[in-house]
Amino acid sequence: MTINFCLERDAARTEAAGVHFLHVFPSFGIGGVPLRIVRIINHLGSRCRHTIVALDGDFGAGARISRDVECEFIAGKRAGTLSAIIKSGRYIAAVSPDVLLTYNWGSIEWALANTFWCRRRHIHFESGFGVEEAFRQLWRRVVVRRLALQAAEKVVVPSRTLEHVALETWRLPKDKLRYIPNGIEVAPLAGFGASAAPADATITVGTVAPLRAEKNVGRLIRAFARITSMPQLRLVIMGDGSERAKLEQLAADLGIAERVSFRGNVVVTPSVLHDELDIFCLSSDTEQMPNALLEAMAAGLPVAAVDVGDVRTMVAQENREFIVPVTDPAALANAIAVLAGDEKRRAAIGSLNRQRIVAEYALERMVAAYEALLLPQERADWSNGHR
Repeated sequence: MTINFCLERDAARTEAAGVHFLHVFPSFGIGGVPLRIVRIINHLGSRCRHTIVALDGDFGAGARISRDVECEFIAGKRAGTLSAIIKSGRYIAAVSPDVLLTYNWGSIEWALANTFWCRRRHIHFESGFGVEEAFRQLWRRVVVRRLALQAAEKVVVPSRTLEHVALETWRLPKDKLRYIPNGIEVAPLAGFGASAAPADATITVGTVAPLRAEKNVGRLIRAFARITSMPQLRLVIMGDGSERAKLEQLAADLGIAERVSFRGNVVVTPSVLHDELDIFCLSSDTEQMPNALLEAMAAGLPVAAVDVGDVRTMVAQENREFIVPVTDPAALANAIAVLAGDEKRRAAIGSLNRQRIVAEYALERMVAAYEALLLPQERADWSNGHR
């Protein structure tokens, strides 16, 4: 990782008011983790300032940061690990942030540099794994995580599944871990609970995912192709990425290209999903607590998905029979077909999923938890002043 930082410029910055956070992302493009942190940054507002490092140079999510927030973007590139640790340590020391925030395996060199060199206040966020760790932990990475995270104040995870991995495999102390489930804004939905469509009307099945190998959208396309008795079904794939051409060819090879729509990158909200889809699907090899699933539940949609991460426990109890083993290629097709054939059941399950979002995964809960974690002293000062 060769970083194109200008150390002199950053070290000489005029000190601004508020807590200074140095964020290190493998990528700050449009995706679940960056967009979640954008929400937190906007909530903290002018009380804080932020330096955001994206190691792939992608700052797509930055456009959603409020103009009222002081924020600087620094691009980086990848190279050898030793070089990465040295340069990361030098940059942390030069910038001297109040808090270092690192995200996922892609930023682990920065956690190592801080552990063995800088010792700034450090919080690490783990949100899931890439394709190389979809089914098993890599021994070398386990060892590096144990070393890199030993000096972190907290390691934040969004799922109980990942919490178990951190405890049992990475052997992190329980008091170092912080479980904060993802949250989503629950906005009103026009036409929510509308009357049933005619039995022969088009039924749209869909997913939202970056088209990468670990998202395994090919599994969904194959499952959809198995359902030959329902010509009214349509499949919508929202997202883009390196796998798109391969997936388009797969749909053509299976003879369903005319019923599969690739939308590319679109701004997806619960309202969009509510208007566009009848059933939400998730077919990833690995997930923890996917934001797309939260959005689908907030949209009042039933879910047909593979059983990865916390997906089964996230959805309403009545939806759980449609969360199927990842190793059963026919099960996902059957789950989709059963839901597609019963409009009343779809509506009932979708309503229960939306209720579960309101009760368990509201955005306000997540934001309050992040604020208490990131600004504990400010929260304590406020509490002391209002006794």
